Amino acid sequence: MEQKQTINFGAGPAKLPQSVLLQAQKELLSYCGLGISVLEMSHRSADFSKIINKSESLLRELLDIPDNYKVLFLQGGGSGQFSAVPLNLIGLKEGRCADYLVTGTWSAKAAKEAEKYGKVNVVHPKLDSYTQIPDPSSWTLNPSASYVYYCCNETVHGVEYNFTPETNGVVLVSDMSSNFLSRPVDVSKFGLIFAGAQKNIGCAGVTVVIVREDLLGHALKECPIVLDYNVQAEMNSLYNTPPCFSIYIMGLVLEWIKNNGGSAAMETLNKQKSSMIYDIISSSKGFYVCPVDAACQSRMNVPFRVGKKEGDDSLEKNFLEGASKRGMISLKGHRSVGGIRASLYNAVTLEDTAALADYMRDFLKEHQLTNST
Repeated sequence: MEQKQTINFGAGPAKLPQSVLLQAQKELLSYCGLGISVLEMSHRSADFSKIINKSESLLRELLDIPDNYKVLFLQGGGSGQFSAVPLNLIGLKEGRCADYLVTGTWSAKAAKEAEKYGKVNVVHPKLDSYTQIPDPSSWTLNPSASYVYYCCNETVHGVEYNFTPETNGVVLVSDMSSNFLSRPVDVSKFGLIFAGAQKNIGCAGVTVVIVREDLLGHALKECPIVLDYNVQAEMNSLYNTPPCFSIYIMGLVLEWIKNNGGSAAMETLNKQKSSMIYDIISSSKGFYVCPVDAACQSRMNVPFRVGKKEGDDSLEKNFLEGASKRGMISLKGHRSVGGIRASLYNAVTLEDTAALADYMRDFLKEHQLTNST
């Protein structure tokens, strides 16, 4: 039976490189000839130690992580870190307060969660809609804040920072879940970076935390032990059973990124892919509309409406049905905003993106003809 060709534009869990899936398939029943699967392997075994250590060394190499940073592989996803960050860092200074930039669903959730553990200051005027990043000149940063927090790419609304916020010496924390390793990053500018793996670097189950060593050991007394960065760092992420198979898959994806030119090559490809879609939107004379300011349009998640600015329900339904017939899945926008969303993570190829671009052109042509007859 011929396998159906499916192009996955899902926002996460998302497409994995074909070569990674094939390697995992090949090794599933017997990893490296051991006669057991990684799924069955003890996390205390020498073989798993090699897997976790290799994943860490690849990450350190790909991001040029300085030696005074710890790399942790945790569970609980990005949402777990919405709690872990304040539990570990809000007590860095006496006032127990933190500055938050709120530019979308995920940073809003993070700020709300942090309020349980200290005082949260949203540093800019409240946004009417999540379609822009407020100009840094409008921010009111608190020099007494324990840290400044932002979400580098908002998956739901398609808003991405193309600059690193200046915090005037205050610890900078970033949720990079949806653009991690999609471009080079100067890790030394951050106190902490975290990212769920299931978008650009693997499958669901593991969350990467990169944290500067001097920030360890300041957890609030109510911090659950599994979320305590210091405990996890001392135990090499093995305080409790880690998500072993997810760490293994992540290692394969990191190897794939390295073999394909690293984060700089990913950035070039991601710019090409997103430009392909944004160019069609901007030249469609309002048939496709992306609500996000051009200066902060995401290269990872491209949200758009069809037919008019607020979207035409029947056209969007037709668009999704037509895409499905061409083997394209997971293009429906997030339930909170509607419309269409194409997620173009690292494993989505230029060919995949070109297939979507061709379909968008055809759909536009067909409906322009319908409207003019």
